[in-house]
Amino acid sequence: MSPKDKVDLNNLPKHIAVIMDGNGRWAKQRGGLRIFGHQSAIKAVRETVESAAEMGIEYLTLYAFSTENWNRPALEVSALMQLLVSTIRKETATLNKNNIRLQTIGNTTSLPKACQQELQEAIEITSQNSRMTLVLALSYSGRWDITQAMQRLAEDVGHGKVEAAAINEQSIANYLSTAGMPDPELLIRTSGEQRISNFLLWQIAYTELYITDLLWPDFRKEHLYEAIISYQRRERRFGKTSEQLNK
Repeated sequence: MSPKDKVDLNNLPKHIAVIMDGNGRWAKQRGGLRIFGHQSAIKAVRETVESAAEMGIEYLTLYAFSTENWNRPALEVSALMQLLVSTIRKETATLNKNNIRLQTIGNTTSLPKACQQELQEAIEITSQNSRMTLVLALSYSGRWDITQAMQRLAEDVGHGKVEAAAINEQSIANYLSTAGMPDPELLIRTSGEQRISNFLLWQIAYTELYITDLLWPDFRKEHLYEAIISYQRRERRFGKTSEQLNK
């Protein structure tokens, strides 16, 4: 039985988030520049998106570029931005064909104008699609997200639009860049690193973590199936006991 056949389609996470890590190490192992690893990772992205949509995942969020990644060598950042533009341009038709809507989270105004334009066009072109929402986290970090949410919330409190005493977890969530999306039930990280790297800090409070030693360019649809199978074998208690859940 293949991994796909073992997936319970009645117990799928609505939202899967992925930290796509290991492109640079993958390229180094092959004697190439880091950008070679980023280019080679496109197939992993394509297979993950297509297989997630086929199974019925509602939201897939990919950590494509963090705010900290701006600190990388300028040549690598420039090459990444060019790759982002060309990839979005090439893949928009495929997203439309597969009825997948594109959205972004992050400080996208910090991206080069060409990137912003390609993203906006792709978002508009795919806006009516309903099979799955693909979310690209670009110039994103969890701390940035919480900070900008608090700034906007404070402004609304100052203008009398929100009562400070009425602020709760849901009202805070409404100011995050992921407002309107369910929190991820499953977070996949490749490359074996045991950390969450400032990703969706508020949203993953009860998310199941799945860490694989695979480097991202080697990630394929069967690896996504394995991650989902692992998720489905877990008991999600949300602070309760097993006995309470099994009543």
